[in-house]
Parts: sequence; structure tokens; C-alpha cells
Amino acid sequence: MSLGALVREEKRARSTSSQVYMSKDVDWQMLDKSRFFFLGAALFSGVSTALYPIVVLKTRQQVSPTHVSCANISLAIARLEGLKGFYKGFGTSLLGTIPARALYMTALEITKSSVGQATVRLGLSDTTAMAVSNGAAGLTSAVAAQVVWTPIDVVSQRLMVQGDLSMNKHVPGVISSCRYTNGFDAFRKILYSDGPRGFYRGFGLSLLTYAPSNAVWWASYSLSQKTIWSRFKGPCVRKEDARGSVVVQALSAATASGCSALITMPVDTIKTRLQVLDAEENGRRRAMTVMQTVKSLMREGGFGACYRGLGPRWVSMSMSATTMITTYEFLKRLSTKKQR
Repeated sequence: MSLGALVREEKRARSTSSQVYMSKDVDWQMLDKSRFFFLGAALFSGVSTALYPIVVLKTRQQVSPTHVSCANISLAIARLEGLKGFYKGFGTSLLGTIPARALYMTALEITKSSVGQATVRLGLSDTTAMAVSNGAAGLTSAVAAQVVWTPIDVVSQRLMVQGDLSMNKHVPGVISSCRYTNGFDAFRKILYSDGPRGFYRGFGLSLLTYAPSNAVWWASYSLSQKTIWSRFKGPCVRKEDARGSVVVQALSAATASGCSALITMPVDTIKTRLQVLDAEENGRRRAMTVMQTVKSLMREGGFGACYRGLGPRWVSMSMSATTMITTYEFLKRLSTKKQR
């Protein structure tokens, strides 16, 4: 072989080894929509069932007037309420999760696709284009989903804390004054006492919590994926479409979740209390204001009180995000249209 041929071969090898082999993204136009939504409803319902007890623990910690550990709350629920206590409000939550998740996935994929095309036309680098399109998609999907999720949160969270005896003792007239037999009963009573606005308590704070954190999450998720894949170079990485892809997705999701949980925790605690608790004035129940909620938290434990439930929320977000993203990517591949 000539010297020139050897040089060309060496350059080609060096070029190949420097490439980053990432899993191919499945675009919105490539999806079979009916299969996507049907399988999505089934898969995400299963994930929600597995993670729901952690959400119950997080919610009870957030509304508790004193710090109570997760272990003590779990033991109290198991002893006084049994397994059903860990699934209070689950039927309502599941009923709302299906349309909310459908809205979320639709807004996510459409935005990611359209913004991605726009960034390519603007001549942005691959890394920047990926971060911008994913961030924009996370923002719009969170706003769209909160239209459904906020009323579901209000009803399901009230059912979650209903059996919490510590709340009944320490905050008389807040929860014990209104008992709910099920989700439909809660819906009827909230509508009667607060009107339609009662279902959108904390809606502004929900947007403030989930929209920016979702944007940051999706942007950091895409960047984490690219960073992790950039560590793996060479022909052997071409097999990543199987197990390697799942591992990278899980690591990227867990990394993005930890930061998001820490940053948005105080706002989430205030939002949860606004949605669940009432104030009493002259013997009448009324919705608490943001300032009243913040003052109450400061009295109970200072700024640290805003981080009650951080442990369960961190675990919940990390497990949920890791499970959701691997399920979501798997769902997109299952729903890809067959090539003709």
C-alpha cells in the first residue's frame, strides 16, 4: 500500500473514532398516532400505579405542620389505613393522567419537531439546536398539561391527606370540616363551596413550578445524553440501540431530575398547601393566599419547612423521570410507522 493511501486510511479512522453515536430520535411525523396514544395510556398508567405511594408520602409531608419522617408516615398509614391508604385519590389521579399525558406528549413532540426544524434553518449547531428545541418542547408541554393536571391535583391531593390524623389534630377545621367519600364527591363539594375557580387553586404556581423546570429538565436531559454518548467512541458503540441506549437515557434523566427537584421544591410546597388547605375566618372556610401560606411555613420551621418532602420528591422525580423517559423512548419506537 502506498504512503498516500496509508495517510488517507489513518485520517478516515481518526474521523470515525471522533464521531458521537447517539440513538436516532423518532420524529412526530414518523409516529403511528393511534398506537402512540393507546400504548402510551397503558404504559404510563402502569408507571403511575407503581410510583403513586411515594407521591402520597410527599404530599403528606408537605402539608404537615411539623416535620415527620417518611418512615413514620409510612408506618402510620400501614397501621391505621392499610394498603388502601397509599392509594387514596389514585382513581381520580389515573382518570386525569390519561388526557393530561396525551396533551403533554402531543405538545412535546409537535414543538420539538417544529422548533428543531426552525433551529436548523437558523444554522445553529447540533448541540444548541437540540437544547433549544427540547427546552421549548418542555415548556409548552408543561403549560398544556397543567390545564388538566391542576384540577386533578386539587381533588386527588385532598383525598391523599384525608386520613392524616396529625393534620386533623393540629389544623382543626381545615380538613376535618369537609370529608370526601371518593373523587366524584370531592369534585361536587369543591364545586359547591368554591365554584370552578376552586379547581384551579395554585394554577399560577403550578405553571411557575412545572413550566421552567420542565424546560430545564428537557434541555439538560438532551445535553446530558450528548455528553454521555460523547464518552463512547468507536465502532463498538454502534450497538447502543439496545441496552446502552436505556442506560444512557436513565442516567441522563436522573441527572436532570435531581437539579429540578432541588430548585423547584419551595414553590411546589407552597402550591400543594394552597391546593389542599383552607383558612378559617369567623367560622367560615376560605382559600388561603400565597402570603398566608408562606407566613405559615415560616412560623412552622423557617425556610427549611419549604423543603419538607424533598426526599420523597427527589426519589419520586428521579424514579418517575427515569422510568418515564425509558418508557417514552420505548413507546416511540413501538409506535413508529412501518417503512414501505
